[in-house]
Amino acid sequence: MMSNYRWESLTVESSEGVKLRTRVFKPEGEYKDGNLGIVLVHPYSILGGSQGLLKGIASGLAQHGYTAVTFDMRGVGSSTGRASLTGFAEVKDVVTVCNWLSHTLSLHRILLVGSSAGAPIAGSAVDQIEQVIGYVSIGYPFGITASILFGRHHKAILHSPKPKLFIMGTQDGFTTVKQLKNKLKSAAGRVETHLIDGVGHFQMEGPAYDAHMVDLIIKFITSL
Repeated sequence: MMSNYRWESLTVESSEGVKLRTRVFKPEGEYKDGNLGIVLVHPYSILGGSQGLLKGIASGLAQHGYTAVTFDMRGVGSSTGRASLTGFAEVKDVVTVCNWLSHTLSLHRILLVGSSAGAPIAGSAVDQIEQVIGYVSIGYPFGITASILFGRHHKAILHSPKPKLFIMGTQDGFTTVKQLKNKLKSAAGRVETHLIDGVGHFQMEGPAYDAHMVDLIIKFITSL
């Protein structure tokens, strides 16, 4: 049963003074889990990634009774600072938003969801935040070319003992199914994959798949 949702826009400031434009999506009706916040990390800033791309998923989660948060990483939209090439500076942005969520909104359990380049960035933050109980990747760029930029992030999420779900289209242009499976062989803890047949990387990030992503994320939450 889906209900209405509301959202508010605010600014969260990091300890180093970066101001991050943030949106909090909340259910109008009953909360499924009033102690859980879902933080969504957007695709690659340098290629035009922004929190707007995750509005469909965030609003869908709120309609199902969950608090969801999107934010523009440094250098995107009206967030201050400068975007980095490898996404390591942005890991601090994820930590900032999660800490704010936990201290200001008193949400003591956090699920981190990263889309595309947001997946390695979120993955590097998972073990830096005590409140994170699990991780969902939408189209993690594990492929050889993408690894030139994001390869140094792989170890953090693969070594994390926290539960992980990797969602990918079988026609993802950045990562083959074989590359994904090879990478996850060495992963610690509980690891799940969900492959969407015949779907490409950017196609899966598009609004047509938002409802499907919401369903997969909720299913993962209820299994934790």
